[in-house]
Amino acid sequence: MKKNVILSLIVSVFLLLGLLSTASFSAAEPLTVDQIVERSNLAAYYAGKDGRATVKMVITDAQGRERRRKFTILRYDLKDGGEQDFYVYFKEPADVRKMVYLVHKHPGKDDDRWLYLPALDLVKRIAASDKRTSFVGSNFVYEDVSGRGIDEDKHELLETNEQFYVLNNVPKDLKSVEFSSYKIWIDRKTFMPMKAEYLDREGQPYREVEALEVKDIQGYPTVIRSRVKDLASGGRTVSEFSGITYDIGLKERIFTERYLRRPPREVRR
Repeated sequence: MKKNVILSLIVSVFLLLGLLSTASFSAAEPLTVDQIVERSNLAAYYAGKDGRATVKMVITDAQGRERRRKFTILRYDLKDGGEQDFYVYFKEPADVRKMVYLVHKHPGKDDDRWLYLPALDLVKRIAASDKRTSFVGSNFVYEDVSGRGIDEDKHELLETNEQFYVLNNVPKDLKSVEFSSYKIWIDRKTFMPMKAEYLDREGQPYREVEALEVKDIQGYPTVIRSRVKDLASGGRTVSEFSGITYDIGLKERIFTERYLRRPPREVRR
């Protein structure tokens, strides 16, 4: 009887060790490039169910001349990793005050974008072909606000080091963009994209986007300072984010054409 008990214990220990070994092996399995891209997309654009932030933007040209923008941005997720709405309300300077930029993001197809120009009392649809044009005169482009669809590019994992996953990304439709490819550095702990370098049609770097400072807000890694450099012209734009809050209970009805001319109190505060 005693021998049987000892034998049972030995078998149990070996089974447990086997299970632990299997679990450790599974945990150590490297992520696929698609898994890395998906997690990075969630970290960068889907923190919480919704969000609000105030943005101060400084646009500097090659001669050192500065222009400034201040706006509030609201975000509403219809589905985690899926459709989203963005509402951008401009507060400063006077020439852009009360201007509104609205985005309905549709992963896998063209987004819907509107721009309300208060001086003309005009609502303008932004064509899909204009998504890579300058966002209110800055070095950011319209697409930067809501993010580029992850299915629009072919992704390749170039390197995994202690800090970053380094990916090369090539557009599936080269005619729809001004770049031939871009390289991106993704933080291995937070999956936050920390830097992107874009190459032109000749394969030369011409644009650089970088997260200068990341802070934990309500448990979510959040970029609070970012910069875009135009390597060709020498211009740059720095954005600073403040008053960032997540899961504030925004209503979907805010993100409609009706509210382009009637900004909700959530952005006027």
